[in-house]
Amino acid sequence: MKKIASFTVDHNKLEKGMYISRIDGDVVTYDIRMKNPNKGDYLGNGELHTIEHLLATFARNSEIADNVIYVGPMGCRTGFYLLVRDKVPHKLAIKTVQESFRFIADFEGEIPGSKKEECGNYLEHDLPSAKKTAWDMLKVLENYNEENLKYKE
Repeated sequence: MKKIASFTVDHNKLEKGMYISRIDGDVVTYDIRMKNPNKGDYLGNGELHTIEHLLATFARNSEIADNVIYVGPMGCRTGFYLLVRDKVPHKLAIKTVQESFRFIADFEGEIPGSKKEECGNYLEHDLPSAKKTAWDMLKVLENYNEENLKYKE
């Protein structure tokens, strides 16, 4: 079998940030890396779950809402994938992710979709940790531009 593209990225060199993981036809996959791989610091399950609910809610209500295909966590618990149509300029994708993390960092109240009838694991959320990670990512993504979207060799 062919090795999938995400496994060809040297995770020893990968740092927190936002990257273009791949482009398939008219779909752009962004790698939103919140933790440095293989350093022993991973997103906790409740934190990951809360970020998923808030990030997906924000993205699907943002300026790019009609072009969002998928927002979801990486199995390694170091970040998320954001898949959008290529109609979304990279600059706007960066802006949306920055705004998403601002939304998460400032969020108060009931987590969207966190009721028993709305979620398959409604009890496992961790808003304080999600907010802490969002604040950290806001620092990482400050002054981010299209050049930063390339994986470092």
